[in-house]
Amino acid sequence: MNRKTGIALGLLLAGAAAFGLSHQAAAQAGAGWVQLFNGQNIANWTPVGDANWTVEGGVVTATKGGGFLVSKEPYGDFQIRAEIWVDTPANSGIFIRCDTPNMIGAQACYEVNIFDTRPEADYGTGAIVNTAKVSAPFPKAGGQWNYLEIEAKGDQFTITLNGRRTVDRGGGGKHARGVFGLQYGGGTVKFRSVQIRPI
Repeated sequence: MNRKTGIALGLLLAGAAAFGLSHQAAAQAGAGWVQLFNGQNIANWTPVGDANWTVEGGVVTATKGGGFLVSKEPYGDFQIRAEIWVDTPANSGIFIRCDTPNMIGAQACYEVNIFDTRPEADYGTGAIVNTAKVSAPFPKAGGQWNYLEIEAKGDQFTITLNGRRTVDRGGGGKHARGVFGLQYGGGTVKFRSVQIRPI
């Protein structure tokens, strides 16, 4: 292969790769998914509390303090897809449909839990605290990357953790719309992708 042919082939492959990536991004955008964590900063979030959120290598991490990264926009009916890593003692999760952005908690929101060592295991990892229990064998998230999917449509909630459906039921009608928050409550907690799609 001569030099000109090699350069032309390289440009062709680079163009094809760029087209493939842009096509994938366009398809995702066309499907209505919005990526809220860009892997570089937390500009799309409002920190609440004193958790020590840092961003490095495309991952946002907290290891001490306590608090939330709160979405800037409220949502009613939606789907969330998130990738989360926790160590075994970690207390984390995603609080959804929170009534007030600066008062995140189980009374003001629905709490989708990631908490392997919660004493009441049926409201531990994969449950919605005080709303929807999980059953044995109880899901465990510690020491691995986990894929969490949340769907909230009217009064119906579906939670799927690593392909296992943990919740599929009504939510009691307490909160119809609001912001959502990524929780840091203890241990080591990391998020590397958070997407939402209004439905």
